[in-house]
Amino acid sequence: MTTEIDFRTAINQALDEELERDDTVVFFGEDVAVAGGVFAVTGGLAEKHGADRVFDTPISELALAGTAFGSAVGGLRPVIEIMFGDFLPLTMDSLVNQAAKYWYISNEQASIPLVVRSAIGAGGRFGAIHSQTPISWFEGVPGLKIVAPATPADAKALLKASIRDDNPVLFFEHKRLYAMIGEVNGDVATIGEAAVVRPGDDVTLVGAMRTVHECLAAAEMLAGEGIECEVIDMRTLRPPDTATVLWSLERTNRLVVVEEGPRTGGWAAEIVATAAEEGLGDIDDIRRLTTPDHPIPYSPPLEDAFLPGAEAIAAAVRAL
Repeated sequence: MTTEIDFRTAINQALDEELERDDTVVFFGEDVAVAGGVFAVTGGLAEKHGADRVFDTPISELALAGTAFGSAVGGLRPVIEIMFGDFLPLTMDSLVNQAAKYWYISNEQASIPLVVRSAIGAGGRFGAIHSQTPISWFEGVPGLKIVAPATPADAKALLKASIRDDNPVLFFEHKRLYAMIGEVNGDVATIGEAAVVRPGDDVTLVGAMRTVHECLAAAEMLAGEGIECEVIDMRTLRPPDTATVLWSLERTNRLVVVEEGPRTGGWAAEIVATAAEEGLGDIDDIRRLTTPDHPIPYSPPLEDAFLPGAEAIAAAVRAL
C-alpha cells in the first residue's frame, strides 16, 4: 500500500515497524523518548514499545556509542541517535576502532549490527558547528556503511535495510528534508544501489540527499535550453554504486558530481576518480561541484551562496 507522508514520519514508521518485527532491536539517544526527538521524528515510540526498548540517555555521545557497541556484541541490534552529525567525532573510537573492525579481528565470527542515525546538513541557519555534512570523516573507514536517503520512500526503505544489516551503518538525515512529502510503500531497499531519478542523454548529474533535489531543479531549467540531464541519486555513499554512474557516463560522456561538503577529500572526489580510472574513454568532460573549503557561514545570504544550488549546477553544466 502506498501513502503520502513526510520524511520524518517515514523514519518514525521504519523504527516502529522494525521494533515491532524484531525484539532484539532497541532505540536510544538524547531526548528521543519523552520529547520525541529534537526534530520531532521519534514521537510515540517509547509509549508503544516501552522503556526497555526505547529510552533517553545522558548527553554523552561517547557513552551512547560505547553502549551501542557493547549491546551489539551482546546480541542486540541497537539504533542510536546522535542529535547533530557535527558531534560524531565523540563516537569515533567505538565506531571506527571497535565496531567497524570487530568482524575482521574476530576472525569473521561476529558482526556488529548497529545503526547510528544523525541529522546533518546546512541551510537551516544553525551555524558552523551544527550544519556540517560529516560524510568525508568516515569515507575512509573499512567496515562502515554510509546511507544517505533523499526521499521519504528511501528514508523508510533504507532505514529498515540498515537495521537489518549485520554491519555498522551510519544513517544520515538531511535537516532540510524532514518536511518533504512523498509516496512511501512497505518496501525494504538494498544498500549499495543508486537510482536513476531522471533519464537524459546529454550529461550525468550525481547527487545525494539534498543535492539530488537541486540536481533535479537544475535539470528542469536546462531542459528548457535543450539540454537533457540524467540525474542519479547515490542513496548509499559507502559502498558507492559506481557501476550505475559509469553506465550513465558511457551514454552521456559528461559528468557533474554535486556534494554538499568540502571539496577536499569528499565522496564526490571518489566518484570522479573512479570515473577517470574506469571510464576514461567515455569522458568528454567531468567536474565536481562542492562547498568551499571553509566553515559554514551563519549569515543567511552567505549560507545560501555557500551551498551548491540549482543555479550553480546549471551553470556548471553549461560550462561543459
